[in-house]
Amino acid sequence: MEPEGSVRRRTGDPPPGSCLPDLPLQGCTAATEGDQVWLVWNSGSSRAGTFLTRVTPSTGEVTSWPSPVHGPDGFAVRGNRAILTRRDHNQRSVEVVSAELVDATWSVTDRRRMRVPGRVVLHCGQGRDGSLWLRAGNDWLRIEV
Repeated sequence: MEPEGSVRRRTGDPPPGSCLPDLPLQGCTAATEGDQVWLVWNSGSSRAGTFLTRVTPSTGEVTSWPSPVHGPDGFAVRGNRAILTRRDHNQRSVEVVSAELVDATWSVTDRRRMRVPGRVVLHCGQGRDGSLWLRAGNDWLRIEV
């Protein structure tokens, strides 16, 4: 009998749709959409890259795609559309990238530079149901997908 509260480790292959495509090095940002959680992370292997991963907690399904933007600071998603942001270091501006998931690939549909009221805080853009909340100086900005 196993002690109460212990986690039993399973041997063998994990179930389909429950793995990441590579070993994570660090997280960039995250978002939620309904009951799904989205993670944006950098891989730590020789095949380095940035990935978008959708997790559905109710089923345990995990699906990942290569990110159309390397190392974004902010991310929000609604359906098959997303907004990713990259800050300009020590500047009062941010790059806003729109992307769309078409045929299992995230593709950039628009890029623009946006002036903001203060410096964007590293990794401080948080997405919630299609809105990206981005901290710039002492303000929070809302950018819709």
